[in-house]
Amino acid sequence: MSFTIEEKGRPNTQEYRVYFKNSEGKYISPFHDVPIYANEAENIFHAIVEVPRWTNAKMEIATKDPLNPLKQDVKKGNLRYVANVFPHKGYIWNYGAIPQTWEDPNHKDSDTGCCGDNDPIDICDIGNKVCSRGEVIKVKVLGTLALIDEGETDWKVIVINTEDPEAGSFNNIDDVRRLKPGYLEATVDWFKRYKVPDGKPENQFAFNGEFKDRDFAIETVKSTHEFWKALISKMTNAGELNCMNTSVSDSPFCCSAGDAEAVVKSLTNGSTMTSEKVKPGWKQEICEAFPYPSFLDSCGFDVSCLFHITFTCLVVQPSLADVVIF
Repeated sequence: MSFTIEEKGRPNTQEYRVYFKNSEGKYISPFHDVPIYANEAENIFHAIVEVPRWTNAKMEIATKDPLNPLKQDVKKGNLRYVANVFPHKGYIWNYGAIPQTWEDPNHKDSDTGCCGDNDPIDICDIGNKVCSRGEVIKVKVLGTLALIDEGETDWKVIVINTEDPEAGSFNNIDDVRRLKPGYLEATVDWFKRYKVPDGKPENQFAFNGEFKDRDFAIETVKSTHEFWKALISKMTNAGELNCMNTSVSDSPFCCSAGDAEAVVKSLTNGSTMTSEKVKPGWKQEICEAFPYPSFLDSCGFDVSCLFHITFTCLVVQPSLADVVIF
C-alpha cells in the first residue's frame, strides 16, 4: 500500500495545503482513509509525518477541513512556528499522528483524569531518518508519554520507523533509554517547555512524567481507534470535525473518488505548486532552516544569494546541502 502527496499553494502561507492520494492516484483523507495498521498481527502501525525532525513550521492534519489535508497552524492570524528552546532545534523527532485514531474530547481518561484533545493520537518517531512532510511510514510502538496540555489529555506515542536500520533493536521504552541515552529526558523537557516562549506556563504530565511501556501504549492506541470508529460511523457527535472519506464504506460520510476530486478542485481552483525547478520541496526545506520565512522572498532566489544560501545550509543544517547543489 503506497501513498503520495500533492501540494497546493506556497509553503509558509495560510493557503498552503498538502493533499494525500492513494496508489491509484485518487484523493483520500490521511485522517480517515489511511489504515491504522500496516500489519495488525505484529502491531505495526501507519503514521503520518506532519513535521520532519529539526523543522519549526507547526504543520498538522486539518481535522475540520474536507479530506483533512496538512496545513500550517494559525493563531491570531499568524502562521505558527515552534520556537527553538535551548538546546533543541525545532522538533526533535519526526512528529505526526496515527491515522484512524481520535482522542475523544467527551471521554475522561481514567488514568489522566482529563478528556481527549479532539485530534488523532500523536507520534514521535525516534528513527535516524529525517522524513519528509506528508510521508506515510510504518512504525513500531515503544511506549507513550501522557502530556496534559491546557487541561487536555494529549498522548505522545514513542515509535520507530520499521525501515530504520536499528529498528530490530528497539522493542520497548527501556530500549530507547538504553540505546539512545538522554533522548527520553529531552522529550519530556521539550514538551514541558515548548510553549513557554509564547508566554504560556510549562506543561504538566500524568504519571509524574514517566513513560509507559509498549503494551500500555498499544492499548492506548487501540482505544483511540475505537473512539474513531464511533466518530466515523456517526455514533458520537463529530462537532466541527470533517469526517469525509472515500474508503469506509459503512460510514455515512463516505463519498466517491469523483466527489473527493471535485471538493479539492473547488477549494484550490485546481492549482498545484508548480514553481519547483530543482528538487520538489527544496524552497520549503531551505525556508525552514532560516528564522525568518520571508528571507528567500526578500533575496528573490537569484544567483547572487546562492553562495550565502549554500554556506548557511552547510553550516546551519547540513542535511539541506543536497537541495541547493545544482
